[in-house]
Amino acid sequence: MVRKLGGDDDAFISYRTGQYKLHYYETPSSLRLVMLTDTGTMSMRNVLHQIYINLWVEYVVKNPLSPAEHKDGEGANNELFELGLDQFIRGLM
Repeated sequence: MVRKLGGDDDAFISYRTGQYKLHYYETPSSLRLVMLTDTGTMSMRNVLHQIYINLWVEYVVKNPLSPAEHKDGEGANNELFELGLDQFIRGLM
């Protein structure tokens, strides 16, 4: 669906409704990160990229105890990732 909305160049990065703005980031490995904000928020693509490289890669990908795949939208269940994400998001406010 994202390819249909964004076209072949992966231009879809956000979608705004009257109530919220959805920000989208897809990694080369097809991991999709989504964030909901209020409608006045500027692009969060760089923030989602930072979450991926500084939190997901560090706490999930490099963790030998973490499963390699998270099928059917299953979360990572990684306490360090969750704590780091919480701290990172609170730092944005």
